[in-house]
Parts: sequence; C-alpha cells; structure tokens
Amino acid sequence: MAESNQKIALFIDADNAPARKIEKILSEMAKYGVVSIRRAYGNWKSHTVKGWEEQLHEYAIQPIQQFDLTKGKNATDMAMTIDAMDTLYTKKMDAFCIVSSDSDFTPLIMRLLSEGKVVYGFGERKAPAPFVNACSRFLYLDEPEADPEKVPENSKKSGHELKADTKLMNLIRNAIDTEQDDDGWAYLGRIGAVISNQASFDPRNYGYKKLGDLIRAVDLFETQIMDNNQMSVRDKRRGNHIQNGGH
Repeated sequence: MAESNQKIALFIDADNAPARKIEKILSEMAKYGVVSIRRAYGNWKSHTVKGWEEQLHEYAIQPIQQFDLTKGKNATDMAMTIDAMDTLYTKKMDAFCIVSSDSDFTPLIMRLLSEGKVVYGFGERKAPAPFVNACSRFLYLDEPEADPEKVPENSKKSGHELKADTKLMNLIRNAIDTEQDDDGWAYLGRIGAVISNQASFDPRNYGYKKLGDLIRAVDLFETQIMDNNQMSVRDKRRGNHIQNGGH
C-alpha cells in the first residue's frame, strides 16, 4: 500500500483538466503525503484556462506559461514532461501526480516508474487508456461524488456489469491466487496491495467507495471477517473445489 508520508510533485495540464476538481485532487493526495511542488501549465492568455486562475493563489499553485507556438500542437505536454524529468533528477520526490484528460503522458510515467517513483493520475473519462493504465493509481474526475444525494442510481456498476468486465475479474482473481492460504482465503488488504502494484485500479471509478464493497457486489467471490476483524476473500470456484474434496 502507498505510504502516507510521501513527498509529491504535482503537474497539471490546465488546458485539459477541470479546475473545479482541484480540491478533490489535493484531498486525495493528502492521504499519501505532502504536495510540495505544485505547477499548472497552460496558455494563461487563453480563455480555456480562466477557471484555473482563481485557484492558483488559494491552493499555492505556480502557473507556468506556455504559448501555443504551433497551431493544433500544444506545447504544454512537452513543458510538463521536461519539468517532471528535471524534478526527478534534482529533487528528492517519492511520487508524482499528473493531471490531464486529453494528453498521453505514458512515456513520462513509464520513465518515472522505472526510477521507482509512484505515479498518481487524474483526468476525465476521455483520458487516453495507455495513460490511465500506466499510472500506479488513476482516479476519474468526472465520476459522481460518493454522496448518495448526489449520485444518480445508474452511476454504480451493477454486480452483473462488474462480472462482465473480464479484465477486472481477472485482476481480482489473480490477486487472490497470489495471496491465498491453503483454504483459498486471502486478506482484502493484501489483495488491494497486489492489484495496486499491477494496475491503476480504484474502486471509486466503478461507483464503490471501497474494494470490499465492489467484491461483495459480485457473486463470484465469498467473503468472511477473520478473528482480527480483517476481511478475507475467496474465489467461489476454489471454495467449491475444496468442498468437493479437491486439493
């Protein structure tokens, strides 16, 4: 699981990220450590970043000006990448946070990961899949909040919809296989840790506050609370195998 005392560098693609979500981003990052570097990149003469201007002083974010030097080509991506690499080599950061929805920062993220850094990503659903999947953890900013009064009924994926997501089911099953004991049970916390090391998974992207809530919604798994009050999970196929005398 991620440490809660990380030194984090935040890089925002202001041209392609919603300013109204900055509080959510910083609140999420506060769970993991201190965001000591905060930079937002964009053409500050453009009306598209107006929403960010009022957030800069309130959240101590440094604006970095990038003119649109070539029509149809945004210089922000290159500037963010260069500054992130400079920060990687000149500052002792534990983690990087990249906020963007349209741009593919996959090469940068892979480079940061290769140096042992944790990479958090934020963006809207239109964010490129390679960018999303490369992050240590990615959270969609256009998902409804967890407040029941604000969440439409159709925002949460049903058990049937989750079950139909083969990639997700394989991710959970493989994590259980990795951590299971002789009877097929695996601690939920260990399952979450394995998944976090393999994919940019976050249960909130599926409308669930916690991993345990998501797993309970799927009829492929059984759960139990252990003596230490920790939840354990087992693949029902393994449970049936044991009950039928398998080894």
